[in-house]
Amino acid sequence: MTSSQPLPSPPSRRTFLAAAGAGSLAAFAGLPTFSAAAAEPDRPSGDPLVPAGRAVTLWYPAPADPARMIQEGLPIGNGRLGALVGGDPAEETLYVTDGTLWTGGLNDVLDADGQFPYERVQFGSFTQLAHLTVAVPGHTPDSVTDYRRTLDLSNGLVTASYRQGGVTYRREVYASHPDDVVVVRMTQSGKGRYTGSVLLAGTHGESVTTDRSTTTASLSAALDNGLRYAGVVTATSSTGRVTVSGGRLTFTDCADLTVVFSGGTNYSPDAAHDYRDPSLRPDSLALRKVRAALRHTPALLRATHVADYQRLFDTMSLSLGVSDADQRGLDTWRRLTARAAQDAAPDPELEASYLQFGRYLMICGSRDSVPLNLQGLWLDGNDPDWMGDYHTDINVEMNYWMADRAGLSSCFDTFTDYCVSQLPSWSDVTARTFNDPRNRFRNSSGKLAGWAIAFSTNIYGGSGWWWHPAANAWLCNTLFEHYEYTQDTRTLARIYPLLKGACAFWEARLITTTVDDPDAPSGTREVLVDDKDWSPEQGPQDSIGNTYSQELVHALFGNYRTAAGILGKDRQYSEVIGGLRDRLYLPRVSPTTGWLEEWMSPDNLGETEHRHLSPLIGLFPGDRIRPDASPDTILAGARKLLTARGMDSYGWANAWRALCWARLKDAETAYRLIATNLRPSTDNSNGTAANFFDIYQVEETRSIFQIDANFGTPSAMLEMLVYSRPGRVELLPALPKAWAASGHVTGVGVRGGFVVDLRWREGRVEEAVLRSVGGRTTTVTAGGASRTVRLAEGGSVTLRNFG
Repeated sequence: MTSSQPLPSPPSRRTFLAAAGAGSLAAFAGLPTFSAAAAEPDRPSGDPLVPAGRAVTLWYPAPADPARMIQEGLPIGNGRLGALVGGDPAEETLYVTDGTLWTGGLNDVLDADGQFPYERVQFGSFTQLAHLTVAVPGHTPDSVTDYRRTLDLSNGLVTASYRQGGVTYRREVYASHPDDVVVVRMTQSGKGRYTGSVLLAGTHGESVTTDRSTTTASLSAALDNGLRYAGVVTATSSTGRVTVSGGRLTFTDCADLTVVFSGGTNYSPDAAHDYRDPSLRPDSLALRKVRAALRHTPALLRATHVADYQRLFDTMSLSLGVSDADQRGLDTWRRLTARAAQDAAPDPELEASYLQFGRYLMICGSRDSVPLNLQGLWLDGNDPDWMGDYHTDINVEMNYWMADRAGLSSCFDTFTDYCVSQLPSWSDVTARTFNDPRNRFRNSSGKLAGWAIAFSTNIYGGSGWWWHPAANAWLCNTLFEHYEYTQDTRTLARIYPLLKGACAFWEARLITTTVDDPDAPSGTREVLVDDKDWSPEQGPQDSIGNTYSQELVHALFGNYRTAAGILGKDRQYSEVIGGLRDRLYLPRVSPTTGWLEEWMSPDNLGETEHRHLSPLIGLFPGDRIRPDASPDTILAGARKLLTARGMDSYGWANAWRALCWARLKDAETAYRLIATNLRPSTDNSNGTAANFFDIYQVEETRSIFQIDANFGTPSAMLEMLVYSRPGRVELLPALPKAWAASGHVTGVGVRGGFVVDLRWREGRVEEAVLRSVGGRTTTVTAGGASRTVRLAEGGSVTLRNFG
């Protein structure tokens, strides 16, 4: 596709955003901010707490090491506020974050090579909001006995208990979504008393003030980019005294204590106002929230949180089998270590709890704010690697593969809201800068339309590092797949401008080339391919027609046509896109390597065991390549490439490998990769930390937490149990021997608008219940058997001894 016609000058940012701003409030209304509650939350009439004997928990016999909070601290969150909790009896310190506390900005001035700056000032970084410390002098770890620290996944609570002087002390810490506060509740059984202090500290050099009239400590400031933020803490007791003294709250002779914190920023999902709400006062709002929370009893505050949390957590139940008594008796870290020992028996309950931990993180980190970034909501400092950004060449997409599969479709909404809110800025920056002559990835056609982004994005419409043309297609495909699960046409209408804009970008970007075709009369044919580009994150940066981009664009064009048809929009343009899709080059198998080609070359131009599976994106998350429909040569090429990539990499890379092996129905290979990710991280190695966070080895002497594998690995586990695409559901496609004896799962999302509950024994389906959430017809397969099911919305069918 070429053109000699000059392009009109792109609009200025001011002109573009002024036009976009007219509809921005309506378009972005789905993305809440730190704001006053619209109404009083629902309050349960009873206590919904799951008893300790039935709750799914992780537990530890000691507090977290303060120097290892990212590996040992236990996470809490309400979707916007997050914290790491250490559990020290004498000095409980919470590392508190707000997902919108970002430095940086639009970052739209390109470097000399036509790419974006990528650092903590202009691009920015995710940072901490505050440290909150509850000090109880004398309750030192060496002075207490019977210490136990837990993360209660069934109730959404972090707890710690211990004995001192014949008294049992207990604390519960949680982040309430309905009340928008973090709560530390301290009680005791006996005649024990708490005396100590509550200290609030900023992490950006802020000063903290106290107010005797409200019994609060607070901080309030603004970052260099103008973003305002604040935090407020208060405390109360039904027995002793709580006062303000020496810049902190002090509590004396208290049989119980409730500490409540709230805080946030004036971030707003509105590009026309630079993603800030100048009318919002975070300090006043935080004060209102903590005072409103304390109008309720501690028991009701907890019950409100637990009921709200369980409304999401209980959408799925899971059993992969029964662990033995010895396994159950181990604390979580020793259990991880035992599971990783050579020739160790599977520990199915541990593996199930890992999946449920992923769901816990999703509930805690993806509600009513910006989406989960590389770190989720959890930091132990203000210098996260890669700025804790949104990596668009696998990581942010992997973060959201699990949500619909795991019965948490509402948690996907933050990702949708984010993309919708960023589109005006993404479109504006693209129009002004993408075809900059210094950009080695620019469109050689000279044409430009739609929107594009870089490999990294922030929350201000900004991109960082290099341009990443295919990212728009991958984001759109991820958004569209969510529609396939939910059949929600309102959401489809919201994402339609993103899909159409991405198609317009590729319509302008695709170029023509000629390839051999023995079936064509001339022996060749003309195809459309991506312009000079990079196959992330390896190989040449100037190759055309990379498999990665070709597969993503092929899926994008198909998804756009489906969306346009459902919404009754743009029929003529949909036909244009269909014509382009028919002409796209699709990958071949290399006669040299036997692999599915990554580049339009028979040669391997990169690292054989590279972490990325870019050329296999049509196998997963796409499904153009699939065992029931693809030629044997393509399947063999995909399998050989996947084999060559190896079995031991970073956690996210192992998760992607496991998902691909599940798609190829190789259960044991997929399971080996799951087990690899569950290996305990020691001496900075890749693996699972004591708190179940996935650890990424950056250097031999340094490792970090990166959250994507905590979602990718559960996604692989679910994909092994249920595969779906619109019109087809396959039960137990890759069930490993370790889980085959017996098990069940309920609430698994199915593309096409269904949910399935499944029970199996000795590797065969005993019972499956398929429920419609908008879907009408699908084919269910298991063990070689097949049945077409037709349901009305809300209807269900039960299949027994199927397959």
